[in-house]
Amino acid sequence: MSIEQQVAAHYGKSGREEPLLDALRNAGKNIDRLTPSDLAPVDEFHLGWRAATVGFGKALAFPSGAHVLDIGSGIGGPARYLAETFGVTVTGIDLTPEYVTLANALTARVGLSGRVTCREGNALALPFADGSFDGAYTIHVAMNIADKATMIREARRVLKPGATFGVYDVMRAGAGDLPYPLPWAMTAETSFVEPPAAYRRWLADAGFTIVSERDRTAEVVEVIARNRARLEREGPSTLGPHTLMFDGWRERSANAGRALQQGLIAPVEMIARAA
Repeated sequence: MSIEQQVAAHYGKSGREEPLLDALRNAGKNIDRLTPSDLAPVDEFHLGWRAATVGFGKALAFPSGAHVLDIGSGIGGPARYLAETFGVTVTGIDLTPEYVTLANALTARVGLSGRVTCREGNALALPFADGSFDGAYTIHVAMNIADKATMIREARRVLKPGATFGVYDVMRAGAGDLPYPLPWAMTAETSFVEPPAAYRRWLADAGFTIVSERDRTAEVVEVIARNRARLEREGPSTLGPHTLMFDGWRERSANAGRALQQGLIAPVEMIARAA
């Protein structure tokens, strides 16, 4: 299989609606009257989870009414949050057909189908005309993409001049072997973690000017500590990343936490402006 097919297969195992709906019912949610906040514990597959999305949304500062692109939209959590909170319209693309189907189903359940639409697509060949969007972002996606330069060039191509492009990604922070399996890859074959300096170069080469850069490790560590304290106080919750990412999630999550603590990786946010 190609790298793209392997990545789609890796995530597709968890892209089923019924286990998620069962977990929501067990947590006391009315699945016929769901809100985006009901889904927040389960639809944000990145370090820092919903708290990270909130901070990223503030940094992106998309104006109300903007049409923005979510590159690697997963099951649509960040897209729904941005649409509801900032009044934007979001088009998402993702390699994984199961995620696209689930994202649109969940969006319909929370009444945001008119504002958020996801479709199958490849970040290396975006299926949109030049200058189609007022802004774009990608969250924990490029770790699975070897050719990040092309991904960033494609983002620039579909953006209007002056548009904002945000990257929130797991980046290489120190030397050493990563402890696989990890949430985004079972082996190194589909994992391409690069340092911030490389992202800066790719962004500049594509015609972006970096407006801000932030290492969000401290925030993520704080969220992890709060989650651990809540777990000890209240016991396991039926809702969380494990609800869908059930295939060895405990080990994969622990490995990511260890890599973070050892300084091998860091969650880094970059906000750039298109020339």
